[in-house]
Amino acid sequence: MNDFSAKPLAERLRPTSLDDFLGQNKILGEQSMLRHSVETDNVPSMIFWGPPGCGKTSLANVIHLNTQKRFVAMSAVESGVKEVKSVLAEAKTYQDLGKGTILFIDEIHRFNKSQQDALLKAVEEGTVTLIGATTENPGFEVNSALLSRCQLILFAPLSSEELSKLTLRALREDPRGLQLRDVEISDEIIAKLVAQADGDARFLLNQIEWIAKNLGEKKVIDEKLLETIQYRKPLRYDKSSEEHYNLISALHKSVRGSDPNAAVYWLHRMIQGGEDPRFILRRLIRMAMEDIGLADPNAILLANAAREAFDFLGVPEGLIGLDEVAIYLALAPKSNSVELAGMKADALIKQTGTLPVPKAFRNSVTKVGEQLGYGNGYRYDHDSPDAYSAQDHLPKELAHTEIYQPTEYGKEKKLADRLKELKAIAAARNAKQ
Repeated sequence: MNDFSAKPLAERLRPTSLDDFLGQNKILGEQSMLRHSVETDNVPSMIFWGPPGCGKTSLANVIHLNTQKRFVAMSAVESGVKEVKSVLAEAKTYQDLGKGTILFIDEIHRFNKSQQDALLKAVEEGTVTLIGATTENPGFEVNSALLSRCQLILFAPLSSEELSKLTLRALREDPRGLQLRDVEISDEIIAKLVAQADGDARFLLNQIEWIAKNLGEKKVIDEKLLETIQYRKPLRYDKSSEEHYNLISALHKSVRGSDPNAAVYWLHRMIQGGEDPRFILRRLIRMAMEDIGLADPNAILLANAAREAFDFLGVPEGLIGLDEVAIYLALAPKSNSVELAGMKADALIKQTGTLPVPKAFRNSVTKVGEQLGYGNGYRYDHDSPDAYSAQDHLPKELAHTEIYQPTEYGKEKKLADRLKELKAIAAARNAKQ
């Protein structure tokens, strides 16, 4: 039994050098600046951002084992401002003695603003070299002032090929691993384990270790054995953070891009990740107005009907309505003319201010209004040919301004044709005047 046997397999197999590091070739390739910085013990303050199990803490460990500086590690889950200030005070003392300090903070996104602010001066003055690790988008979770003082290093999920190599290392090849050279495992079973790990090396190693500890006299890891354990990794999803915004954006753009296959896929990614279906329904209703609009007025009716159906049926039956709406919206003709009209109206109002309502369209229900000529010159449309008086109802400063411009798509083409017809009538009548 080796010295590492009491530690979890994932901890035992942490790399001790860059040559031992698996994956992240883009940031740690032979010619990369980060690799050169680690090898020369000259790393800058950095934020490591990437999904769980992709090597952020492992790279920090490699830096720890290869630096001549003090290395202090802390977890943002377990530490507060008091602990941070204590570490910084010690680092200042060592700085005065000519000794640098690297401060590694795992899950730095869990620090609040005041905790992150406490790091600013020390990072700026070089009292510490900060390495923060986070699974969340630093743009949301790390103060911009602190982020501007650090290099942002993006970690990718490990590839299937890299995780397959890791599986064999753990089972047979690495002396720190399980040393199960007499246990059979097929490429197909390795592929299943790798697929379920979803790029997460830590999850994969934990599953392998669990399986290995429960093999008993068995000399093979097969499909039957996998079926006896719950080895499915939860999908990466956080209802209030990066993946939440990424997936709803992908769903919206798939609908806008008339791609029903992608729309259903991203919708179900969100549902399986635990998203509230009502949030998705609200976004689908928005898409019906924003991206389909008057090209298919039935879109918003169907989206609202799906909301009512979900409230009535609940899960799982009500979820079918979300699929129906997503597919319908994706295949519906597209128009954003309504949204553009609203934006143009807002811009005009901002530019011209509160222009007075023309007297002809004011309400003359009071004596004062009558005396001021409210309503004078108004032509009642139903008394006009075609029930259309051809009046311009805008303020005179904006007369004949076109705010709504219909598209030629779907049912909106009929509205475009109607608008052309009305313009022709108005032009003919104005020519006679």
